[in-house]
Amino acid sequence: MQSDELKNHNSSLCTLHSSLKEKQMAEKSIIQEKSFNFAVRIAKLYRFLCNEKKEYILSKQLLRSGTSIGANVSEALRGVSKRDFGNKMAIALKEANETDYWLKLMNATEYLSETQYININSDCDEIIRILTSIVKTSMKRDDKNGIC
Repeated sequence: MQSDELKNHNSSLCTLHSSLKEKQMAEKSIIQEKSFNFAVRIAKLYRFLCNEKKEYILSKQLLRSGTSIGANVSEALRGVSKRDFGNKMAIALKEANETDYWLKLMNATEYLSETQYININSDCDEIIRILTSIVKTSMKRDDKNGIC
């Protein structure tokens, strides 16, 4: 009888672990998709700023940081270790914060209208929230496992 209870318990744990893993993969897929789509928007914004506004310096900074988010997320998802994953996601978060700065500056210097700024910055804010959650979870896991 104990053997059957143990099998049922192990089966429940496997199901729980599987659903937890699926949730993590879904979250990873969401950030990968959102960061890629954001990079496309940033690239198009860069083209607009260069062609229409004749702005080349600040927009280049925006292009670098805005497209780097997705590149680092992609690297994280293919990382060789959990620690590598956490480090790359932290870098992606830093790039997202830098992108937020450049967007604010573009708005303050009137290269972006208020409507343009609100539209793209809402995407940036969402990416920052998602990455912050991922990085915090990753740090908690590392602290729990004794990784400095």
